[in-house]
Amino acid sequence: MRIDRGFAVYLLDLALRNGADEAEVYTKSSKNLSIEVKDQKIDALESSISFGYALRFIKDKRLGFSYSTIKDDGESVVKKAEEAAKCADRDEYLELPAPDPETSSGSGYDSPAVEIFDPLISSIDEKEAAEKVSLLERSAYDTDKRIKNIRRANGKFSDTEAMIVSSRGIDRHYQSTACSAQIMVMAENGRDSQMAWYFKGSRFLKEVSFEEVGRSAAQRAVQLLGARRMNAQKAHVILDHMVASDFIGIFAASFSSENVQKGKSLLSGRRGSKVISPKVNIIDSGLLPGRLGSRPFDDEGVASSEKVLIKEGVLQGYLYNTYTARKDGTVSTGNAVRNGFSGLPSVGISNLVLEAASKSNLTSPDEIFLLSDKCLFVTEAMGMHFVNRVTGEFSVGVSGLWIEKGEITFPVKEAVISGNLLSLFENIEALGDDLEFYDNIGVPSILFGPIDISA
Repeated sequence: MRIDRGFAVYLLDLALRNGADEAEVYTKSSKNLSIEVKDQKIDALESSISFGYALRFIKDKRLGFSYSTIKDDGESVVKKAEEAAKCADRDEYLELPAPDPETSSGSGYDSPAVEIFDPLISSIDEKEAAEKVSLLERSAYDTDKRIKNIRRANGKFSDTEAMIVSSRGIDRHYQSTACSAQIMVMAENGRDSQMAWYFKGSRFLKEVSFEEVGRSAAQRAVQLLGARRMNAQKAHVILDHMVASDFIGIFAASFSSENVQKGKSLLSGRRGSKVISPKVNIIDSGLLPGRLGSRPFDDEGVASSEKVLIKEGVLQGYLYNTYTARKDGTVSTGNAVRNGFSGLPSVGISNLVLEAASKSNLTSPDEIFLLSDKCLFVTEAMGMHFVNRVTGEFSVGVSGLWIEKGEITFPVKEAVISGNLLSLFENIEALGDDLEFYDNIGVPSILFGPIDISA
């Protein structure tokens, strides 16, 4: 359903009439389609339209919050937020953001500053979507006869609107789309069976090749057939894009000012210090066309931007929302995120990108395998949720390919790599010129210096 700005303004006015010093209405609406295919037939189809709104009500530096999915609940939402504010503790840092005069045009209905809407996704029907997902399954089977089973072939398509209006002058709106393809396959050769998963997502339909996703999953499963355990040793490691994005995703939590302020970040107190390899930059940007983390403004209405978080290995700063910025005496970086309309803003990444600090540090995807006599190419990691985000310690089960002099020697299973995240990223020796995005994290192929590998 289309978002009704008039309703949001009415709710805002009602909150102010009920005594709020500051108030904000956040509204979100989504049209979602999810299709799962089995044996070229639709196995599951879910089509839904969701709508919800939330009110932040600030009175005497006390916060009240309430939300609903029903428009007729507006008066009740205001009343609940007002009552919640009366029971809350005072917090001197509570404040809603004001518009940036350099980016605000006074209208929330201007064209977005970033390309995040695709009419092809917005208008896709169930038949066309099902054909896309069927291609995902069919291409996996066609890639190799050893693909004997597909556990899941799924495609998702969404069209989302978000709006924020506040008593401080925020009045912004955007519409975005997204689609994704994912598949899990099983390869068998009579002696062994191996599973593999692959995924791609974008805000534009043309950038998600369902055929390529199916083919890639099949190739990943087949190349692991006959996998065996390797001898424990210390060796160079190359992380596949998806695995590298998992590690970067965990490291991303360290950039949150919220975690820094709570002493739960690897990077607390490290601003201005070298924290990882000088061969690397890490940026966060909400302005990259077509990326899943892009949007013209964050979940408080603060304009998105590009931030250099690490430059040549040196920590430049952290990510902020309005609240954490006030605590540190700085300004929001436009990184307020909500877990849907029912959650309060926290701090999170938009699109996090690890890139080479210099083009001289880049190598081709093929040549990166020749930079060490032998290495483990990790294509899958298990147990990433056990990585300690505070200390950075990790011990992760992996599988992949053992490479010697650039050639695959044998597939590897049941290996374990262990170490510390900061030490790992300090140990980067080379990066490929093959940057890819998985969800909202962009990474190239990465060659790490010797890492402890146990079996």
